[in-house]
Amino acid sequence: MLLIKNARIVDPGTKTDAAGTLFVKDGKIAPPDAAPADLRGVAVLDAGGFIVSPGLVDMHVHFRDPGFLYKEDLFTGAEAAAAGGVTTVACMPNTSPVLDSPEVVSDIVRRAKAVAVNILTYGAVTVGQKGAALTDAAALAAAGACALSDDGQPVMSAAILRQAMKAAAPLGLFISSHCEDADLVKNYSVNEGAVSEKLGLPGRPAVAEELMAARDALLARDTGARIHIAHVSTAGTVDIVRRAKAGGVRITAETCPQYFTLTEDDILNRGSISKINPPLRTRRDVDAIIAGLADGTLDAIATDHAPHASHEKALPLTEAPSGMVGLETSLAAALTALYHTGRLSLMRIIALMSSTPAKILGTGKGTLAAGADADIVVFDPDARWTVDPERFRSKGRNTPFAGMALRGRVKYTIVGGKIVYKGE
Repeated sequence: MLLIKNARIVDPGTKTDAAGTLFVKDGKIAPPDAAPADLRGVAVLDAGGFIVSPGLVDMHVHFRDPGFLYKEDLFTGAEAAAAGGVTTVACMPNTSPVLDSPEVVSDIVRRAKAVAVNILTYGAVTVGQKGAALTDAAALAAAGACALSDDGQPVMSAAILRQAMKAAAPLGLFISSHCEDADLVKNYSVNEGAVSEKLGLPGRPAVAEELMAARDALLARDTGARIHIAHVSTAGTVDIVRRAKAGGVRITAETCPQYFTLTEDDILNRGSISKINPPLRTRRDVDAIIAGLADGTLDAIATDHAPHASHEKALPLTEAPSGMVGLETSLAAALTALYHTGRLSLMRIIALMSSTPAKILGTGKGTLAAGADADIVVFDPDARWTVDPERFRSKGRNTPFAGMALRGRVKYTIVGGKIVYKGE
């Protein structure tokens, strides 16, 4: 049993923002009046000055397991999540082997039971993520896949994706789409614009993302399937999602902290460490993404946590792999850029990082309602700290936030009523 007292409870699931007490029994949230008068045998956590919210739900991470364990594995990924207040993650399938068979998905589901946080996994849309033959969506769902995605490899064929949507819809699965036209972006390193011109490099144009987002929205409208647009990075994509929602399309979308805090200019200052797909864009795109988060166009803040070894990210810009780690900085980055600037309320940020992604994934997480799983984050919204990647729990150190001053720090992460992380 655990009693959290003197808390400011912020829970979008119950529309609560008030001082209160949270009581946990048998891994579940219990009514406060269920707490015994005699607290002997009850762990008491004094949350005075802190926020108590549902544990964060990150619906887009890469734990590199199986196949790339030198970059990350289920255990180190889970430790990084816990340090960031994240109690549930959904892992992308671009592993080795690809998560395209029920056997590989079942293995992840089985091994995930041993780690500190809840791990969900996507199954691949196509065999080997090659964009040709469809996987057996029903078999992947039966094995435990929460959704389908070829993230990292856009499904270029509209016909294949349309077939996948028709297969996924009756199973209650959605498809998370990496929206970039591969013929337009190739393996280019930066956004097409002023910075690519300055560096003398070909760029990844915004329209490459927007074309695919528009196509996927149209296919979702045609099939009645659910489509989720991953890591939105452009103003045009925000507008496409907004219009699709207004038209009744079953579409949801996420963005990441890097897309509302950084711009393409950071490539000039930080080089390969800021190389991600889709790339960092312009200040206009950043402003549009923040507007989309505020007005409900964008549903979730995810991280696209993508660890790489230091020697890989030390390669020249055109040779280094794309990706950055984000689990241990996501809450602080969101609080710094959105809450402390007055752009979004604390309730809205928690909804974007917990209750809404939980709803999209269909987990039943993301709430502190009585009877819910006791997955909780306790954080100090005002604590100031400087990002030091050498202190990360993740194997990855590849973050453009290194050395950045952030405001907001996780104090405790609780999963199933057990404290799995205690911060400074």
